[in-house]
Amino acid sequence: MKGQAAVDFISPFSYPHLDGNLIVPCFYTDAERRSVMDATQIAGLNCLRLMNETTAVALAYGIYKQDLPALEEKPRNVVFIDMGHSSYQVSVCAFNKGKLKVLATAFDTTLGGRKFDEVLVNHFCEEFGKKYKLDIKSKIRALLRLSQECEKLKKLMSANASDLPLSIECFMNDVDVSGTMNRGKFLEMCDDLLSRVEPPLRSVLEQAKLKKEDIYAVEIVGGATRIPAVKEKISKFFGKELSTTLNADEAVTRGCALQCAILSPAFKVREFSITDVVPYPISLRWNSPAEEGSSDCEVFSKNHAAPFSKVLTFYRKEPFTLEAYYSSPQDLPYPDPAIAQFSVQKVTPQSDGSSSKVKVKVRVNVHGIFSVSSASLVEVHKFEENEEPMETDQNAKEEEKMQVDQEEPHVEEQQQQTPAENKAESEEMETSQAGSKDKKMDQPPQAKKAKVKTSTVDLPIENQLLWQIDREMLNLYIENEGKMIMQDKLEKERNDAKNAVEEYVYEMRDKLSGEYEKFVSEDDRNSFTLKLEDTENWLYEDGEDQPKQVYVDKLAELKTLGQPIKIRFQESEERPKLFEELGKQIQQYMKVISSFKNKEDQYDHLDAADVVKVEKSTNEAMEWMNKKLNLQNKQSLTMDPVVKAKEIEAKIKELMSICSPIISKPKPKVEPPKEDQKNTEQNGPVDGEGDSPGPQAAEQGTDTTVPSDSDKKLPEMDID
Repeated sequence: MKGQAAVDFISPFSYPHLDGNLIVPCFYTDAERRSVMDATQIAGLNCLRLMNETTAVALAYGIYKQDLPALEEKPRNVVFIDMGHSSYQVSVCAFNKGKLKVLATAFDTTLGGRKFDEVLVNHFCEEFGKKYKLDIKSKIRALLRLSQECEKLKKLMSANASDLPLSIECFMNDVDVSGTMNRGKFLEMCDDLLSRVEPPLRSVLEQAKLKKEDIYAVEIVGGATRIPAVKEKISKFFGKELSTTLNADEAVTRGCALQCAILSPAFKVREFSITDVVPYPISLRWNSPAEEGSSDCEVFSKNHAAPFSKVLTFYRKEPFTLEAYYSSPQDLPYPDPAIAQFSVQKVTPQSDGSSSKVKVKVRVNVHGIFSVSSASLVEVHKFEENEEPMETDQNAKEEEKMQVDQEEPHVEEQQQQTPAENKAESEEMETSQAGSKDKKMDQPPQAKKAKVKTSTVDLPIENQLLWQIDREMLNLYIENEGKMIMQDKLEKERNDAKNAVEEYVYEMRDKLSGEYEKFVSEDDRNSFTLKLEDTENWLYEDGEDQPKQVYVDKLAELKTLGQPIKIRFQESEERPKLFEELGKQIQQYMKVISSFKNKEDQYDHLDAADVVKVEKSTNEAMEWMNKKLNLQNKQSLTMDPVVKAKEIEAKIKELMSICSPIISKPKPKVEPPKEDQKNTEQNGPVDGEGDSPGPQAAEQGTDTTVPSDSDKKLPEMDID
């Protein structure tokens, strides 16, 4: 439900592509996790990871820690306790620098703040029934009010040990009720609930094979951990002070947000690897041809690392079915331990009639969901001795083993443990490719002379998932969700159109007796006011639930009467400002013409013909403005204006386009006379007097020497 609420909170289909991360309780089973994933698809959300709540808390705790031990050092073990409104979850995690590994989890799926509230509700129901003769549980409304008041009382008792009153006015049948409660009496009533706090704590330490001394810190989150008796129980069990460095209400959400940031390419976040666990042991069951019965094998034990993959090897001549189920049904929240059935199709015997080797890959993914992800058939092709040697079966098996090891680093370690468990089933199933390799290596050397070639063929798998809707139904739900969203959109548009009509009625009715009063005649105002009143009455009677187009037409009908009035008002507001601006432009150009006629230096460079053109345009604009002003002053305000604001704006632009380029023409620059030669004659040496210049000075001074008489007689020339 929490996952579904998180999906409902997001506006689906409002974004073309929406990625997210959801949190679920750590005790959710495979069916519940698949249902949450289906809900995300229906809502249009792409769920990148389904995260356990306790893991999210651990991430929020560890990612900010700078003093975590290095990878090669002993990890720091921290216990996280989350008691919320409806459930109680405990996990122990090992921290190294940049690494989080969940060691074990334990939980009580029904112990939470709600149970403590129910104790108070039941007590006061019994007390008020005797005292006021009221059957509170027969009235849901009264029961909900009492539940709210009991929750407030519980929070007050966490901070006060004295007697606290509970009073509700007009509670039921107009009867006022009151009562008292104190912390001591409340704890006595909750003895059976408080006794359920320790078992998960003890269980999680046993599963992780840790002692109380190995625990570095105990972090508590969740609203129910604020109850003093709960804190005392936890602290007494571990023998140390509890840590409250995390926000009790937001720690889970913050951890989920941090996981989103890690998965998103848009954020740069410190590298932090997370290894979760499988909450319940998962086994596979199949029909065994050798024993003429069924065989089973536990593929993932409780608290096994996740995500994780394993490869199982079967020898079959025909298609077969694998049934996945939980090995410990007593730990499940519901009685049926079945998970799903996976049918491996198109299995055929070898060419010589022997059983084919089938490799089946099982996986628990990042969402904690179990599946048979793939299956492949290994075909063996034999060749005669004179043909070129091909790959041996041993090499092929080694390559297959390497592929699995690269895909999952821990597969080899886990797979090597499985053959010992299933030694009796070795003729029909192999869970370790490493074991196959060792058997091959033990064969005599002459076995290598067999020239064979192996190839793999992917096999189709049919899934029969329990407690989950099929693909067709899921697509139907997605389609229905899209239809409902479109209906909501159309309904919103219809309501907006209706509100627009109502708004226009109220707005125009107020303004007709206000700022629009001078711009409408008495008869038009009376008729328009009557029309507005009729529309208002229609909205609350026949027009209460009409299609969108009806409201659009009704608004257009009202605007045919109200828009001319609004336009006359707007024109009267804008027209004086524009006429003033036009007058300023005319006055500016008249000053320029006057300055030109007075032969002022600022405008003496302008061409006379251009100035005449400016004068003509300015006089025409002045004549047009005076004419329109006179006509408009004679026009009544209840009539349409003689000249509109757009016409005045056009006249201003026309005048400026003609006059501005002329009067803004820059004045030509006057270059100063060249006096370089004259200065040289006055400052240079006369008749060889003065110090004789050096060679460099002589070269530099060749251009500035005094010309001789013969040079003076030569005609003037431009020498380049």
